[in-house]
Amino acid sequence: MWPEASRIRIFMPFPGLEVPHLCAQCDDYPCIKSCPVEALSTDQGTKAVIVNREKCISCSKCITACPGHVPFLHPKDNKATICDFCGGDPECVKVCVEAKYNALTLVQEEPTVDRKLFARKPVEVAKDLAVNLFGEKGEEVI
Repeated sequence: MWPEASRIRIFMPFPGLEVPHLCAQCDDYPCIKSCPVEALSTDQGTKAVIVNREKCISCSKCITACPGHVPFLHPKDNKATICDFCGGDPECVKVCVEAKYNALTLVQEEPTVDRKLFARKPVEVAKDLAVNLFGEKGEEVI
């Protein structure tokens, strides 16, 4: 277990509200387009973003280009790190199901869904969740 190196990260911007933060695999891949050394590409089978760690120069442009700021520089080698779906068989899903948490599920892609809608910063997601759970400021919650 090394949370700082995990490709799926969990943030707790407010006490009691945990927000998963992972790559939405945007249709237009702004992270790939932003890389000045072409260290990012897509896997043809899974459509996941693949990082060529030999080419990566740790410039962070992929992080800035991502609408959710999902990529991060790995604490060990300082290279861009993005979920690659473990080649199409995500280990996180297997472990989550095996541990009976059932918080992660592998689903088939809906071709009509704009995945960029899910590429958001954890604080933005947390604010929406807090409003849904606790109501607007000054609004009575029943």
